[in-house]
Amino acid sequence: MHFRSLKETAKRRREKEKKKIKKKKMTRFLLAAARRALSETNSLRFRRCCFSLLAKKKEVVENNNEGFLPKLPPFDYSPPPYTGPSAADILAKRKAYLSPSLFHFYNKPLNIVDGKMQYLFDESGRRYLDAFGGIATVCCGHCHPDVIKSITNQINRIQHTTVVYLNHAIADFAEALASKMPGNLKVVFFTNSGTEANELAMMIARLYTGCNDIISLRNAYHGNAAGTMGATAQSNWKFNVVQTGVHHALNPDPYRGVFGSDGEKYAKDVQDLIDFGTSGHVAGFISEAIQGVGGIIELAPNYLPAVYASIKKAGGLCIADEVQSGFGRTGSHFWGFETQGVVPDMVTMAKGIGNGIPLGAVVTTPEVAEVLTRRCYFNTFGGNPVCTAAGLAVLNVIEKEKLQNNAFVVGSHLKERLTALKDKYEIIGDVRGRGMMLGVELVSDRQLKTPAKAETLHVMEQMKELGVLIGKGGFHGNVFRITPPLCLTKDDADYLVDAMDYTLSKM
Repeated sequence: MHFRSLKETAKRRREKEKKKIKKKKMTRFLLAAARRALSETNSLRFRRCCFSLLAKKKEVVENNNEGFLPKLPPFDYSPPPYTGPSAADILAKRKAYLSPSLFHFYNKPLNIVDGKMQYLFDESGRRYLDAFGGIATVCCGHCHPDVIKSITNQINRIQHTTVVYLNHAIADFAEALASKMPGNLKVVFFTNSGTEANELAMMIARLYTGCNDIISLRNAYHGNAAGTMGATAQSNWKFNVVQTGVHHALNPDPYRGVFGSDGEKYAKDVQDLIDFGTSGHVAGFISEAIQGVGGIIELAPNYLPAVYASIKKAGGLCIADEVQSGFGRTGSHFWGFETQGVVPDMVTMAKGIGNGIPLGAVVTTPEVAEVLTRRCYFNTFGGNPVCTAAGLAVLNVIEKEKLQNNAFVVGSHLKERLTALKDKYEIIGDVRGRGMMLGVELVSDRQLKTPAKAETLHVMEQMKELGVLIGKGGFHGNVFRITPPLCLTKDDADYLVDAMDYTLSKM
């Protein structure tokens, strides 16, 4: 089916090219005819008509040549000239000295050397709209002056201590972070990444409950360390190593799931897992509110309230993985779990917390946090002064510049325009997500929902040529992940959609 669809796509492309060539030939014929008529008559009125005809046909030719190419919105910044090694040199060093597991986007990988707010610049100084945000990491914008100032001020005083000494940076940020949490979530443990945060949260749940069983979701991604790889449920991201104690429930996926958007029916599967796969008691349940790596899957409505009730009844703790959906990215709420009206026992976070600085955290209640006092728990770099100073600056910028509201307003406009593209192109099977965490899934057959993998790569390449950098995800790699910096403007959003529209029109 996939080979046939590629063949049909190629055939349609050839037919379009033939029509285009025919149209250009007709245009040239009309232009020549008009010129001849113009030279053979003295009629002023006729000459004016011919001039008008020539002007119109010239416009047609120019539009055909230009193809109505969208243009990047103006931006008042030019990076300094780059004098470092070329992309080819860097690629050669990567192959020689870095892990072969590393991969890159695009047939001709980009050498990104500069960034400012929602834009990135390559070695030649060319500007790109960053619609991926370093995988949902850059929330305030690249090199935001307030964040940079906070980091440099701190690093000029003290770069690193440890938590065995006192320093105000970690305490100030913990207090500010706790103020953004609901309920009694006010005790913070700092880590260096989302994987570390999720590892810690799962360990705390097991210690607190005395149980080992964790329930996660199919299609989930929670990290690539020992415990989190067990909670992750995509074979693409799992090695064949011992992973025990995790049960994976049906994914409440409104687009591909067996129960559509009926969250409560999916939730019953969690109760079945507790009843038939465990002793009846569990350590906890972990989930993202919007699955990022899984393809921007927003959990079916009313799912989390029903699941949280089952987990509580079984004595477990509920963990909300906010590594990608937190810090105002959804627009409607500061945290993704709030969209389902629940309050978890633990919240894990990273990425947007530091705008690119390596920083993560687990926030929980004083009662739950107490379990770590049974032994020594320590993290050498977690909560260091530079990272926590950056984290506090990020919170202040989100507040001061109303970035959550911007994510809602601009993100809603962007989703509306992407949805309109779905009505225009059969290849778009679904548009989903909220705020500035959006997904566009490409399929070669809408009825069968056949993943259009090759077409997704083609569109990514062409959009890069137009100056838009976009991510991809989903188990089949056929979902565009749109997670730009939260400072994205409406003009940027329009340009992104225009670039996608132009690319799809040429397929």
